[in-house]
Amino acid sequence: MSENTQSPRKPRVAVVFGGRSSEHAISVVTAGAVLSAIDRDKYDVLPIGITTDGRWALTADAPERMAITDRKLPDVAELAESEEGGVVLSVDPANREVVLTEPGQVPKALGEVDVVFPVLHGPYGEDGTLQGLLELSGVPYVGAGVLASAVGQDKEYMKRVFVSFGLPVGPYEVIRPREWEQSPAAARKKIVEFAAEHGWPLFVKPARGGSSMGITKVDDLSGLDGAIEEARRHDPKILVESLLRGREIECGVLEFEDGPRASVPAEIPPVTDHDFYDFEAKYIDSASGIVPAPIGDEATAEVQRLAVAAYEAVSCEGLVRADFFLTEDGDFVINEINTMPGFTPISMYPRMWQESGVSYPELVDRLVQAALTRSTGLR
Repeated sequence: MSENTQSPRKPRVAVVFGGRSSEHAISVVTAGAVLSAIDRDKYDVLPIGITTDGRWALTADAPERMAITDRKLPDVAELAESEEGGVVLSVDPANREVVLTEPGQVPKALGEVDVVFPVLHGPYGEDGTLQGLLELSGVPYVGAGVLASAVGQDKEYMKRVFVSFGLPVGPYEVIRPREWEQSPAAARKKIVEFAAEHGWPLFVKPARGGSSMGITKVDDLSGLDGAIEEARRHDPKILVESLLRGREIECGVLEFEDGPRASVPAEIPPVTDHDFYDFEAKYIDSASGIVPAPIGDEATAEVQRLAVAAYEAVSCEGLVRADFFLTEDGDFVINEINTMPGFTPISMYPRMWQESGVSYPELVDRLVQAALTRSTGLR
């Protein structure tokens, strides 16, 4: 008499993307690339988009609709299967069921989720907020935990952590929200004094932004107010950095079974049609990096060491892209890390790992597998 055996259920991966930050569209593009690459024979996939107003929506599993087309940026609202329905994730660790609610309809169970792949960039997703929700829900997830995500998003505290671990950072100044609100003149004077010490030009940027959005290169005092206004449009807290003359070098870090390893580095060459490597250059005009960076074996080994050290300093998990300047004196200065770097087809992180022998599908699989073996809570 034959015995019926039920094959084990495939792990279910919820790819969560979009979000409330100004990097919404880039998150959608990243999600499209991940959805295209994830092994459907190995995983069940549930795409969940977060609209710009914060609604969690069940979306079409349609990576081809998630790309930048004719300079038009994609949006979760255009992918959502309902204009009003919402996806709800239980905060009960004993229940990983995802439920779809529709006005006037009985809630519909969408099944359990085994792991979340959060490909959100910026505040309300990459900054520890979503990670905190997933910790409460007891659902494993790809990438850094709450603290590392928060530190990795806030460039001030990121730099403070780097300094405390002896990592080299460039000169910077911070203008906090209360400083600007109480006395714009005093805050402006603080920046001018910083420029007097370190020289023009300066970069004025949101302290908790990404994708080079809201950043202005300021050549002299006449452009300062406009730069502050643009940065504060993205974040009430702003960061001011001096120009470091040198080459822009990036390096990826990925979690392997024996710990984090660094990829071959990449170089971002000077862009001729842009003042610096800004949002338009990265995503619209597709400025390309050089992989591997032609910096020699000794410099390559040093930037790989520093990238892993930065990963460890912030207590990251899963992945990081570390960005450096290689100065004219031959020294590396770390600019920042990204705990959820872009995964678009032209993004540097997957390109560096491709050159290091890890294909895009394998990269996605390694991240999901690492998350599945990691518990939530203190670890």
